[in-house]
Amino acid sequence: MRINLEGKHFLVTGGGRGIGKAIVKNLLSSSASVSFTYHQGKETAEKFLHDLLEEFPGKAALYQADIQNEEQSKSLIKMIEKSSLGPLYGLINNAGITADSPFFSMSHEMWKEVINTNLNGTYFLSKAVIKSLIRKKNSKIINISSVSGIRGAIGQANYGASKAAIISLTKTLALEFARFNLQVNAVAPGFIDTEMVAKMDDHEKKKIDQMIPMKRMGTSDEVADLVVFLCSEKSNYITGQTFVIDGGLTL
Repeated sequence: MRINLEGKHFLVTGGGRGIGKAIVKNLLSSSASVSFTYHQGKETAEKFLHDLLEEFPGKAALYQADIQNEEQSKSLIKMIEKSSLGPLYGLINNAGITADSPFFSMSHEMWKEVINTNLNGTYFLSKAVIKSLIRKKNSKIINISSVSGIRGAIGQANYGASKAAIISLTKTLALEFARFNLQVNAVAPGFIDTEMVAKMDDHEKKKIDQMIPMKRMGTSDEVADLVVFLCSEKSNYITGQTFVIDGGLTL
């Protein structure tokens, strides 16, 4: 299915690595313009931008941002909306962190850091951009959740709570802003073969594969393809939904 996003400008948070990196690349490959953020890993993010601009001249921009900070989020949106790429048509809330620990030993700081990044960061950016989005004909917010927000995951009380809350937030925003033709959806990946997984030993990878009915992890591109579809006009009658992409893990 050919998707053409020519003339559309999207913001992808946490776009310098993993799933976010694939989303950025696939949006650009569909003729969109893309702004993306990183928090840490400046050198890697700047190298990625350099490579993108060689392939897609003038179509991508990079910003450093701490999405836990409400004022930084507001300033980021203002800066992006005034950039040469033009006003935003959509937001992909992808940035997120983990700080896994059994609940008994999970510190208050571990809890706060994950909630502040994953949930509050999604709230701050959505709040900052939503007035602009509802002025468009059909605009988009896609929130990256996780299967950990759907089923329990040992050691991920903080992460699972943040991702479950994102699913609920998605439904509420979809209801409140449907009359403005703003579609809000969530994507909940399972085990995806990212840089983090690449650091695991083969034994750990095999254990994960055995848990999944399809006997393999997903790829970042498979998640990104779904996000690109949800960013397109082909999804204009879809809102408030959570799309699970996990190889059957949650069945």
